[in-house]
Amino acid sequence: MYIKAGLEGKQFAVPATPIIFDERGCWFTPRVLGIQTGQVLRITNSDPVTHNVHPLAQTNRERNHSQGAGDEPLSRKFPRTEVMISVECNIHSWMHAYIGAVPHPYFAVTGNDGTFEIHNVPPGDYVIEAWQEKLG
Repeated sequence: MYIKAGLEGKQFAVPATPIIFDERGCWFTPRVLGIQTGQVLRITNSDPVTHNVHPLAQTNRERNHSQGAGDEPLSRKFPRTEVMISVECNIHSWMHAYIGAVPHPYFAVTGNDGTFEIHNVPPGDYVIEAWQEKLG
C-alpha cells in the first residue's frame, strides 16, 4: 500500500537508516518491502552458500550481483519511483521478492492478516494504491 497521488510537489528527506534485505535459508527476507527513493538498501547474505541478487528493474538500473557466503553487504539505491521491482536469484529459482520504491515515506506492507498502517500522513486528499503479487 502506498500513496499514489496527493503529494505532488512536496519534498521528503531521505531516511539515513538503510533498509535491510537478507538472503537467509535460501529465501529473500523480507519477501516484499517498501523503500523511499534514494534510501540505501543493504543486502546481506546470511547463508553459507552463494546467492545472486537480480532486481529486474524497468525504470531504475537493472543490476545482477553474486554474493558469496561471508561477503560484505551490498548497498544499492533506487533513484526513481518504481512499483513493483521483481527480484530473483539466478542460482536458486524459487527465491523471489518484490521492492516498491516511492518518493515519500507513506507506504506499508500488509501483515499476514492483511492489516496495514501508514503513519503520520498529513491532512489532505489522497489516492492509495494496493499491489498484490498475483493480481498486480
